[in-house]
Amino acid sequence: MKHYSVLLKESIDALNLKKNGIYVDATLGGGGHSEAILLALSGGHLYGFDQDQYALATAKERLSKFNNFTAVESNFEFIEEELQKRGITEIDGVVMDLGMSSFQIDDASRGFSYMQNAKLDMRMNQSQTKTAYDIVNYASFEELVYIFEVYGEEDFARPIAKKIIELRPLETTFDLVKITDMYKYKSKSHSAKQVFQALRIATNDELGVLERTLPKLLKILKPGGVLSIITFHSLEDRIVKHFFKTNSEVHVPKGIPMLNLPTPPLRLISKKPILPSEQELAENSRSNSAKLRAAIKNEVKS
Repeated sequence: MKHYSVLLKESIDALNLKKNGIYVDATLGGGGHSEAILLALSGGHLYGFDQDQYALATAKERLSKFNNFTAVESNFEFIEEELQKRGITEIDGVVMDLGMSSFQIDDASRGFSYMQNAKLDMRMNQSQTKTAYDIVNYASFEELVYIFEVYGEEDFARPIAKKIIELRPLETTFDLVKITDMYKYKSKSHSAKQVFQALRIATNDELGVLERTLPKLLKILKPGGVLSIITFHSLEDRIVKHFFKTNSEVHVPKGIPMLNLPTPPLRLISKKPILPSEQELAENSRSNSAKLRAAIKNEVKS
């Protein structure tokens, strides 16, 4: 199956690449975004991060023809530390594609897909010990409800959590799907979609990692550098939108006149998110929920 890089042109165009710049692909995946960046560089360097060993191996093979690429096996939460190990303290831009790579979904053994039967795994980093199985079988009723309501925005969180506890242990993805089917038989989308999203987010602490990483990226970005971030669901998008909004506005208390307003850290490239083209949507259904937000780091005058 073709590994389709979502919003490829738009996310790379937003970076406004400098040929000799230092860039980071924080979510290497299949290497599509990285390849596009490397083709535009001459004298610059790209660091590609991924915690998924299979993704890393696949991308390294794809990008082996480039001598200005470094693959880093790490969660992007540790970008600052990993770059410092390699003598890099500032970068010219970063692209993040927060969706799962297609081979993670397509590999049944990983347990990400509700369409294929497999062990309840869902780890992006396969050396991590906690799996979706652990959450499903050992979390309390209250913890399960929280996960399904907050991370999955699941209306049937309480009855699904109650039935899970009643039928434990659950071993496979289809064991879980049988339960979601009981409560969402009238649903237009797959009954397990939101529950699986919630478990994946909880297993990998995706939202916590994103919230902790964004300030680090802003810190290591050079003035004029760009953050180019693709999200795939409202929870991720809300975090990115809030971070961009907070750092692109100056808040002046009412009643206090200010002649020289301070410069905020970021300048938005566009106020509204950039969405996939009609052509991309027709070619790749996984682009449906994708949104790109991008911002430039300002030169802050003291």
